[in-house]
Amino acid sequence: MTRLIVISNRVNVPTAEDKSAAGGLSMALTAALREYQGIWFGWSGQLAETFTGQIAMRRINGVTSATIDLEEQDYEEYYNGYANNVLWPLFHFRVDLTEYDRAFDAGYARVNARFAETVRPLIEPDDIVWVHDYHLIPCGEELRKRGLQNAMGFFLHVPWPPRQLLSTLPKHTELVRSLFSYDLVGFQTEEWLEAFVDFITQEVGGKREPDGRLTCFGRTICVAAFPIGIDADEFMQMPNSREGRAAYVRIKKSLVERALVIGVDRLDYSKGIDARFQAYEAVLDTDPDLAGRVVMVQIAPPSREDVNAYQLIREQLDSLAGHVNGKFSDFDWTPLRYVNRGYPREELAGIYRASRVAFVTPLRDGMNLVAKEFIAAQDPEDPGVLILSQFAGAAAQLGDALIVNPFSPDDMVDALRRALTMPLAERKRRYESLIRCVREQDVIWWRERFVSALQGIRKHGGAKGLRAVS
Repeated sequence: MTRLIVISNRVNVPTAEDKSAAGGLSMALTAALREYQGIWFGWSGQLAETFTGQIAMRRINGVTSATIDLEEQDYEEYYNGYANNVLWPLFHFRVDLTEYDRAFDAGYARVNARFAETVRPLIEPDDIVWVHDYHLIPCGEELRKRGLQNAMGFFLHVPWPPRQLLSTLPKHTELVRSLFSYDLVGFQTEEWLEAFVDFITQEVGGKREPDGRLTCFGRTICVAAFPIGIDADEFMQMPNSREGRAAYVRIKKSLVERALVIGVDRLDYSKGIDARFQAYEAVLDTDPDLAGRVVMVQIAPPSREDVNAYQLIREQLDSLAGHVNGKFSDFDWTPLRYVNRGYPREELAGIYRASRVAFVTPLRDGMNLVAKEFIAAQDPEDPGVLILSQFAGAAAQLGDALIVNPFSPDDMVDALRRALTMPLAERKRRYESLIRCVREQDVIWWRERFVSALQGIRKHGGAKGLRAVS
């Protein structure tokens, strides 16, 4: 029987008792692993004094997980170092924030080799292997070195940078070569796919075959865009859950009939939260009639607090939020509520339902599922308006949002003012188009397209035998 082996940096199998903290991706992978009787392998999130390679096997909600602990040096060099100080800023077009160090490079290579060495005995000949995200790009190459011949795919959850930016990375050719150990490489959007193709054909002498496959480094692989979605039908029910209703009632009561502008992002410099605060300030400056009639809530749970760039963005946002509130607040109105904590998905769904506008304006984003969750949570009879950055992967699918350039203050201000005053008929028309896309191209659609492509590769004996990925 064919099993699915999922390999990712972290393992997050939701329990039957508590699914609220699990994201849509975790739910989708869990469902796939139950269907294929597979294994989810990755880091436990725990640190040990030394790396032992000991695997902790657990059976949770019908899914087998296999996790390992990393040592402190691994965490600093592989995770904080190469993944978060080098690849994350580079892949989000922030070369100025990359902090390359040879020790980081060595740690990244070492942990990928350790992942491959540890998971290899768990993989059976008929299994298909699915590796996830920028943390583990070389993992497939390491598995091939250890004799793995199975069909193996890789999916990148973040953008792929233009070749001019990627070329600034030391040993960039070696990193790209390792992707040719996979049979299938998937990207979130056609834009990121074409950036990868451009690098292969223009920088390292590769060839794009007539059917779309890529040949380079002595191998031919399939490449395709697989835009990820959410579990739309499930999320549409969340505002009516006990937690969703409670959150809706609580925030509506606190608003006192004011319109709510919501932003939900992990605290990160790629999310454009500072430009969002400045646009909100400009709207209040230029339209004094909005004073006391609108509230912006920005939820931004901290992340990667050991990285200098994240400490700086937190300080900047603290200062901006204080500036806006100091400038406009009245004794019965605080215009900007800036919250550094996360909320369970059911509560977020209730907050989305209560919002008139979602301000989703990343400077660069692989997809952005908050945009899709906001649409799924809306009341069809009185939907809110989605403002979405043109540089989020989701913009390619959600064209009936108000698409903005987050680098243009005027564009941001105009969109926010328009969203706050949009007539109901237009709001409903846009919503109907958006929810259709969110429901049709959901996370199950994404998962099945990728897994089916991998199964086709296995059936035809590798990427060279597969004509195309649809």
